[in-house]
Amino acid sequence: MKTVPRVLIVEDEPAIAELIAVNLKHNGFAPVWAGDGVAAQRELDAELPDVILLDWMLPGQSGLSLARKWRADSRCKAVPIILLTARSDESDKIAGLDAGADDYITKPFSTKELLARVRSVLRRRAPEQTTDTVTIGELVLDAGTHRVMYQGQSLKIGPTEFKLLHYLMTHSERVHSRGQLLDKVWGDHVYIEERTVDVHVKRLREVLGQGGRHVETVRGAGYRLTAMVAPTISA
Repeated sequence: MKTVPRVLIVEDEPAIAELIAVNLKHNGFAPVWAGDGVAAQRELDAELPDVILLDWMLPGQSGLSLARKWRADSRCKAVPIILLTARSDESDKIAGLDAGADDYITKPFSTKELLARVRSVLRRRAPEQTTDTVTIGELVLDAGTHRVMYQGQSLKIGPTEFKLLHYLMTHSERVHSRGQLLDKVWGDHVYIEERTVDVHVKRLREVLGQGGRHVETVRGAGYRLTAMVAPTISA
């Protein structure tokens, strides 16, 4: 039996929340509404959703602070978050992505765009229907169990970073432009700025720790994952 994806809508304006919920329901999703961070936390404690649609401007805790809080929680860490906001400046978008959001939609948005982005993050949550294990140096990715290990230590990694790492590891030693990575990891039907790639590469490196040295920036060209890393020099 096919499971209906559960979408938690964290939005303090009832009219907007109802519009989103109706459209989600008509397109095969199970929407749940929370009007603020406290109500949203209750919903998360009761049952984890498949996606969180999170408004930036909320009474009490802002969407940005909630995103940071949930990304720091091991139980919620892998749940995709899409920020909804009227803020359209690039600096605001980067702040939202840095806080842990997987995607960002600027109000007003169309129903088609919202549905496309929800479906996109759901595909990224289960990025590869494969059971392959890829090893680069001491970095090991198991697509079947959705695990990443470095030097024998298991790492906690979000869905977007997992797919990004999987693509880079299965196409190692090649330079990939930001546009190519957007097409392969996010999909060519999703309209996201190339700067988004930089944010997720930064987040991936942070998750990998010392293993992040395998992910190289090729100035003016893009990114490459390589087995050849410079040795760490101790003082």
